[in-house]
Amino acid sequence: MKIYHLQCGVIKGLTYQNEHLICHCLLIETDNNGLVLVDTGLGYQDLINPQPRFGFGFSHVYAKPERDTYLSAVEQVKKLGFDPEDVKNIVLTHMDLDHVGGLVDFPNAKIHVHDVEYQTAINERNGLKTKMRYPKPFFAHNPKFITYTEQGDSWKGFDAIQQLEGLPPEILLIPTAGHSRGHTAVAVQTETGWMVHAGDTYFDPAEVTQPNGIAKPGLALFEWVNQWDKQKRINNQHRLYDLLQNNPDVEMFCAHNPMELHKWQNQSTLPKQRIISHPSQF
Repeated sequence: MKIYHLQCGVIKGLTYQNEHLICHCLLIETDNNGLVLVDTGLGYQDLINPQPRFGFGFSHVYAKPERDTYLSAVEQVKKLGFDPEDVKNIVLTHMDLDHVGGLVDFPNAKIHVHDVEYQTAINERNGLKTKMRYPKPFFAHNPKFITYTEQGDSWKGFDAIQQLEGLPPEILLIPTAGHSRGHTAVAVQTETGWMVHAGDTYFDPAEVTQPNGIAKPGLALFEWVNQWDKQKRINNQHRLYDLLQNNPDVEMFCAHNPMELHKWQNQSTLPKQRIISHPSQF
């Protein structure tokens, strides 16, 4: 299994240690199941003209994404020498607009997501805040969703969804509600342990690497504005802290921290390529 760390967006309106936030996605080259994306970041059309799909606020006020189609997952898949049609499956941490922009670029892929998140984004859509974070144009191409609920399985003390249709058992969904109603982390088993894409469960590594750690003020405000349930969000951050403390075989990163992306790209064991994404092999 080879895992490529992709930078699928630059959020110029928010920073961490003087660097813009990013959209950290994974491309997993499986042995028998084709290519798997974990989140998609911003899509090709979003990076040309974001306002029609993202709205004015995201495009020009608080996020202000960099407009460069080179950042799109579909372009990076091509640059890595793959055919986008080989992306058979996309696993979502959640369905916020900056995580699903690229769905339209892979129209034949199956989309795996927690059922609560799907129902909130597609069927319920209650309240202005929900409608803003899940804009209808992102799903107008009728993606092929496969939804899941907890099935009684467990993974290192967490509920887990371990049977993703058509995917290898090394890829799990770990429910971590709080930022959104059906948020999940995605755990991937490697030859040396586990890699956890924590999505938006945290924004500042201090929240999961320090006891009772808190985010830097700007990020803390952003978390507060966008959270669905504050107590669940904090509880799951504490659980991720315990997970890291008690399991040396687990490594973790979130969706938007630039320093974490640098770390994973820099420890790549595959040859560097002239692309924003750099691969890691396990």
